[in-house]
Amino acid sequence: MTTTYVPTEEATLETIRDIIEAKNVELLHLQFVDIEGMLKSVTVTTDQLEDVAAGQIMFDGSSINGFSTINQSDLYLKPDMNTFAVLPWTEEEDYSEGRFICSVTYPDGSDFEGDPRNALKNTVDRAAALGYSVSVGPELEFFLFETDEKGRPILETQDDGGYFETSPHDDGEKVRLQVYKTLKKMGFTIEASHHEVAQGQHEINFKYADALGAADLATTYKWVIKTVAKQFGYHASFMPKPIGGANGNGMHTNISLFDKKAEANAFYETADGKELSKTAYHFIAGLLDNVDQFVAVTNPLVNSYKRLVPGYEAPCYVAWSASNRSALIRIPATRGSGTRVEIRCPDPSANPYLAYAVISAAGLDGVERELEAPVETTDDIFSMSEEEIEERGIANLPTSLAQALDAFEEGTIGVDTLGEHITNEYLELKREEWDEFRTTVHDWEVAKYQGKF
Repeated sequence: MTTTYVPTEEATLETIRDIIEAKNVELLHLQFVDIEGMLKSVTVTTDQLEDVAAGQIMFDGSSINGFSTINQSDLYLKPDMNTFAVLPWTEEEDYSEGRFICSVTYPDGSDFEGDPRNALKNTVDRAAALGYSVSVGPELEFFLFETDEKGRPILETQDDGGYFETSPHDDGEKVRLQVYKTLKKMGFTIEASHHEVAQGQHEINFKYADALGAADLATTYKWVIKTVAKQFGYHASFMPKPIGGANGNGMHTNISLFDKKAEANAFYETADGKELSKTAYHFIAGLLDNVDQFVAVTNPLVNSYKRLVPGYEAPCYVAWSASNRSALIRIPATRGSGTRVEIRCPDPSANPYLAYAVISAAGLDGVERELEAPVETTDDIFSMSEEEIEERGIANLPTSLAQALDAFEEGTIGVDTLGEHITNEYLELKREEWDEFRTTVHDWEVAKYQGKF
C-alpha cells in the first residue's frame, strides 16, 4: 500500500492488514514529532496491529522535548490510518517494514495539548467553523554535503552545479532520482525536481494537500531525503544558511482556502483586476499584520536570520506583490482553482505542524477582521535605498531570533493558535538556544579580535 493523504477511499484496518500480509510487513514504526519538529518513533511488531489502531501504544512523554512532566508522563500514540506506508528501503523478498504518523493523546483518549499535530488540527477545525478548508503546498530546499571517514558531514558540497544545472555538473541528480522513486512508492505526487541556485543545493516539489496532510508530507519528505542521501554517502541538510555568501534553504509555503459552501477556491474572483477575491486580500493583510508574531515559529533558529538578509533572494521586507519575488508575499500567476498565496520567509528547519498552524491562523485572522491589504509593491525592494523603503512604509522582518521571540511572546497569534503549553515550552527552549549562542565565543570573533586587541 502507498500513503494517501487526500484519499478517495479512507484507509481501514482491514485494508492495511491486507497490505501487511501481502508485503510481509513485520515491524511498524509509530512516528510523531516533538516541539521542534524532530521525528520520533517507537517500533512494534505487526502482531500488535489491533492495539496500534486502537491507540493503545504508550510512551514516556517526559523524555520528549517540550512534552510532559515526569509526574504526568504516560502518553499514547493514535495513528492516522491514512498515513500508513511500507518503507521502500526495507523491502526484501519476504520482509518489509511499515509506518504510521500518529497524534498524541492522554490515557483517556483526549488530545494531548503539547502535540504539534494536534495544534494544527485545531487550526484546521477553526477554518472549518468559518466554512473553509486549508490547502498547503510547501517547497523545501536542501543541501547535499560530503561526509568524512566517520560519516560526519563536512562543509564541502557534492557538486559545483548552479540553478537548473544538468549532469555531469549536477551530481545530486542521482540522489534526487532515488528520492523521487522512494517518495512515489510512499504515495507522493512529485511535480518537479531540480538543482537550486547554490552549489550542492536542491529542491523536489510535491503536490499540495490539506494542511494536516501537507505537514505529514513535509515531515516524511525530510526523513526520506536524509535517509536516501545517507545511502549515497552524503548528508542532506535543511539548515537555513549553512554556507556564508550563498543562498540559504527556504520553505516557501503556498496556501489557499477552499470555500466549502461555494465549492470553489475562496481566493479566486474574475471581477478583480488581479483575479483575487476580497477573502484573498483579507488573508494577505492578516499575514502581513501578524508576521512579526509568528516568524519565531516559521524561522526558528539563530541561523534562520542569517538567511533573511538582502541579496540572496530571501525576503526580509514586509510587503506583498502579484509577482515581485523580493516581497514577503507573492501571488503566483496561476488562477482559478490554483489561486494561492505564497509566503516566502519560512525555512525548512521549522516544525511544519506549528508553521502551517500559525500561517493559517494569521491569514484567517485577516479574513475574520476583514483587514485591508496595503498597496502592492511592484518594484524590486532589494534595489531600494533605506530612505525609499522607509518612505514607502515597508517594514523589516525581525533581524534576530531574540527579536522574533519578543514579538511572539508579546503577540496573541502564538498562544491563541498553539495554546499555552506549546507556547511556553517553545519560548523556554528558544530562549535557551539564544542565550547559548549569545554567550558563546565564535571563530569569527577570535579571528577578528584576538590579534588586533
